[in-house]
Amino acid sequence: MTTNPLPTKTPGTARPVARVLVATTAMLSFISFWRAAAIVLNDMGSSAFYAGAIAEEAFGKTAPWFILSIMLFAYAVRALYMESCSMFVRGGVYRVVKEAMGSRLAKISVSALMFDYILTGPISGVSAGQYLTGFLNDFLRYAHLNIALPENLTAALFAIAVTVYFWWENVKGIPESSGKALRIMYVTTVMVVLMLSWCGYTLWVRGAHLPPWPEPSNMHFSDQALGWLRHTNWPYTIGLVGIFIGLGHSVLAMSGEETLAQVYRELEHPKIPNLKKVGFIIFAYSLIFTAGVSFFAVMIIPDSTRHQYFGNLIGGLAMNFVGPYSLRLVFQAFVVLVGVLMLAGAVNTAIVGSNGVLNRVSEDGILPQWFRQPHRRFGTSYRVINLVVGLQIATIILSRGNIFLLGEAYAFGVMWSFAMNGAAVLALRYKQPGFREFRVPLNLRVRGVEIPLGLALITLTLLALCTINLFTKQIATISGIIFTAAFFATFTIAEKITKRRGTTGAELDQFNVASRTELTPGGGSRERFVGWHPESGSQPAIVNNRPGAFYEDERCRTGAPIRPRLGRPA
Repeated sequence: MTTNPLPTKTPGTARPVARVLVATTAMLSFISFWRAAAIVLNDMGSSAFYAGAIAEEAFGKTAPWFILSIMLFAYAVRALYMESCSMFVRGGVYRVVKEAMGSRLAKISVSALMFDYILTGPISGVSAGQYLTGFLNDFLRYAHLNIALPENLTAALFAIAVTVYFWWENVKGIPESSGKALRIMYVTTVMVVLMLSWCGYTLWVRGAHLPPWPEPSNMHFSDQALGWLRHTNWPYTIGLVGIFIGLGHSVLAMSGEETLAQVYRELEHPKIPNLKKVGFIIFAYSLIFTAGVSFFAVMIIPDSTRHQYFGNLIGGLAMNFVGPYSLRLVFQAFVVLVGVLMLAGAVNTAIVGSNGVLNRVSEDGILPQWFRQPHRRFGTSYRVINLVVGLQIATIILSRGNIFLLGEAYAFGVMWSFAMNGAAVLALRYKQPGFREFRVPLNLRVRGVEIPLGLALITLTLLALCTINLFTKQIATISGIIFTAAFFATFTIAEKITKRRGTTGAELDQFNVASRTELTPGGGSRERFVGWHPESGSQPAIVNNRPGAFYEDERCRTGAPIRPRLGRPA
């Protein structure tokens, strides 16, 4: 709380009254379900640009059916997150797992989640680079220039440039608004409608043939896709094993579900009904977009040339439509523009999300307060951001821009964070059997005992996919276990050091308070700078002098009390 040094008189009184500014997260400007859906789709929808290609590279032309199955299963996983959100205002895997299964498993789950975030940025940046490189090479051929850019190298350099750009923006304090996400989805929707219409016209002219059915005889797993099972016949002789391997290589299509838990606290009243609307919008949009791209790619792009478009699958669709080459090239440029917007946004979301997760871990006394020390000039938690971005750039360099290598590793963090959240919500059904605003359907009662059949089936399916991925994704298993173990060890050691120093306990938010413009009773400037929020790396919170008005960036909310921390003025 800050007071104005110049007291003023109110009408009808002779006593001066001091103006008071209150910086609090209690006064929030909540967002509509459309904006919340746009934020999640900016993250989840980006997988449409690469998920289908990665799945087809692993086991052949039956991939679209598995992508479709994963998108249907994603709706069930979304119900799981909706129940966890209804119990915890702040949401997120870490909070839910800690409440249900204790601090140790919570640290393991957040370590796997960090592996997810560390790989989200590189795979999105590299995918955007692949689309841009593919367009530039097509344009150079159209201009009759004998120049071809190396795809992986160019994509890796582009991904590094995008990551460095968002690193600096987050250190300064990038304004993350739902309005930007909504505008990106407007542009994306235009692209999707044009793409679907042109795909339909192309199939009407050439004829349509569905991809082969997902039978063992139609599935051709690569050695890399089988991992340690490549020396067995199980994927071909045991149908269920082959199906789960295919699903395991398609789970990238539903990445981004964790974002739903992050935006729940910003959703306007009534929360649960609006959350249901958000879930249905995400389901319908991602089903049409992600699954549609995978089906149309197999049906339109010839088998002989489709492999060369695996890095930019939608760009390959554009170049194989019916119509003049110049018009197709213009549409490919539009696809690249949309892809770069969405995928680059996913890079930023990964930095912001991992920054928030590590700040929550630090708040619980697991990480030292040193990590959350605000930047002296910008007030952001720059040390956490530096750590995350450093790991992301190292990942891009080690992968050398190979989208398939990144995709294989990416699935580890995605699946284990889902599975841990499912197990935690299932455990809480019995530890805290009270009222919930939303429950995953299919709940039976036998002699007064509730059997959460739907929740159990979702959790068991997630655990089965995690198990099959352990044996089929060698790189993901080795790198994921090493990364998770390293982060878990870091959390454990740091927590012990913090306890020894006697600084444990939930920390309040830290701010650098600096006055920018004084309030004037009679007019002039009407705003005063209150503080930077280090967790979101966002714009400063502003209190307006008009009665009842309060402005803050949409990500500048944590639900915790604010303790202004005096620092050097910006």
